[in-house]
Amino acid sequence: MNRTQHMVPSGIVTLVALWVCWVSYTQQPADAFLFPRLISTIFLALSLWTFGKAALGLSKVGAGVSLAMMRNLAPGFIVAGIYVFWAAKTFGFYAASTVAFLILLTIYDPAPHDSARTWIRRIVITAVYIAVIYGLFALVLKVYTPRGMFM
Repeated sequence: MNRTQHMVPSGIVTLVALWVCWVSYTQQPADAFLFPRLISTIFLALSLWTFGKAALGLSKVGAGVSLAMMRNLAPGFIVAGIYVFWAAKTFGFYAASTVAFLILLTIYDPAPHDSARTWIRRIVITAVYIAVIYGLFALVLKVYTPRGMFM
């Protein structure tokens, strides 16, 4: 049972890594996917290593994912799924990232939701995060991001 608890999640991560890697190597223009190819290849290698450790029974960390933990993670998975499969293409990378990050920060931030101070802090954190992401992708790496309704 313990080995299965490690193999299933690492197997899912490996399948996602394989898909992301395949997509990054098959999309055009090739220059725009140089950075994603590098990161996805590393992601795939690490996920294969983790899956191999789990299959050999060498993963001795943790007791698996409980139902309570899955309930806590489910809203984040839902927001991430909507973001990846719909919002980034429809609204554009930066607009969708801003909304998704603010939603995730709101869901998982333990600060009260009825205080103006915590909302200002969340908005400032989101703005700084998006500024860093923009600086990294657009200015430093010069990679293309999905364009949409709001760029």
